[in-house]
Amino acid sequence: MKITVVGTGYVGLVTGACLAEIGNDVICLDLDASKISMLNCGEIPIHEQGLEDIIARNVRSKRLRFSTDIAAAVAHGEFQFIAVGTPPDEDGAADLQHVLAAAINIASYMNEPKIVVGKSTVPVGTGERVKRAIADVLAKRGVTHSFAVVSNPEFLKEGAAVEDFMRPHRIVIGSDDDEASVAARERMRLLYEPFNRNHERTLYMDLRSAEFTKYAANAMLATRISFMNELANLADRVDVDIESVRRGIGSDPRIGYDFLYAGCGYGGSCFPKDVRALVRTANDVDCQMRILSSVEEVNAEQRKLLAYKVIRRFGQDLSGKRFGLWGLAFKPNTDDMREATSRVLIRALLSRGASVAAYDPVAIEEAARVIDIDLGDDLSAKSRLSLVADKLAAIEGADALIVVTEWQEFKSLNFAEIGVTLKHPIIFDGRNLYEPEDMARLGFEYYGVGRSNMPMEKRRSTIRSPD
Repeated sequence: MKITVVGTGYVGLVTGACLAEIGNDVICLDLDASKISMLNCGEIPIHEQGLEDIIARNVRSKRLRFSTDIAAAVAHGEFQFIAVGTPPDEDGAADLQHVLAAAINIASYMNEPKIVVGKSTVPVGTGERVKRAIADVLAKRGVTHSFAVVSNPEFLKEGAAVEDFMRPHRIVIGSDDDEASVAARERMRLLYEPFNRNHERTLYMDLRSAEFTKYAANAMLATRISFMNELANLADRVDVDIESVRRGIGSDPRIGYDFLYAGCGYGGSCFPKDVRALVRTANDVDCQMRILSSVEEVNAEQRKLLAYKVIRRFGQDLSGKRFGLWGLAFKPNTDDMREATSRVLIRALLSRGASVAAYDPVAIEEAARVIDIDLGDDLSAKSRLSLVADKLAAIEGADALIVVTEWQEFKSLNFAEIGVTLKHPIIFDGRNLYEPEDMARLGFEYYGVGRSNMPMEKRRSTIRSPD
């Protein structure tokens, strides 16, 4: 089948490459000429396991192309996937300007019936707005090409997006009941048939319900994370080990173990944005989302937790202290720095006079770009931050090690080497990678999240929350 994917960001690039991988003829369209030039030179703008090989293989096979030519891209595909960004406005609402612009471009060059597929994460009712925008342009052109708008939200985990696309848990297709939409639903069924050979994974529903499903899924996962983090914070104060609690409740099949790990908060491009957007949607229809509002508040505070623990241990004034930080990306197996906890931590430490040396296996370049923006004109803070290419170099002579991202290479370590590399054998573990008893036996002063490792009098003390 011939497919056009509008947008070569995270979702668009994975969607286009994976659809080409199963034999389709795909053009990925983007108006950013520099990005298209990069892709045509074999450079991939994101870090995602397996994606580079799939793109290279399908470009060689001529099943995958990258272009800035709107007319040619629209003419190419029976399916027009819209996979552009929907960044949050200042009030938390999803910004739909790129989605609607893509719809208008498709309508402006539509030369035959098309199936317009919404892949971007969008609020309820966006499909209807896309349909109206296309119909208005076609009317102005005086043409009568039939078209259908379908919602096909993505459920891709960064770091495992290729695997998620090629072996999906579910494929959601939302459409209306008019003749064109019913025909489009059948074409979508045939498009995704290769993913259903083992068993049927496709869920059909109306357009609005499909749009809502994406937000609901991310909101549920974010809620589990914030709920567990609240329990962990209480566990720290009442002498409880949250890991034991996690195993105890996760063994209940009604609860399960996924997304029950306590830590230093969630980040990335999806959970924070989608929770805010869903709350904003509720506000627009005079409906309070009290649980989700709390989820967002808990996470905002949780992202300050590591700084909070460091300050509790070393004091408000961190001048002359040096900290080694492991992990910059918001999660492992990606270089995505959007809403990363490391950014909150670095700002808090530098603002109190500390020096920070940070290491990440893949996110150093992206971290340098975004943290430079975060620090703005603060030349003093910038002079006390170094991003290094070796994890031991990051902790050389440091007063403590702070683990922020749970990369695999941080999980099994030579602690004897780490102990002599650090100035003081102190570890702040924001992802509970290590066992408190093991750390104590090895001579480390260890601070996890809800691991019941701090003296009770300190656990109950309070200090001003880091900025």
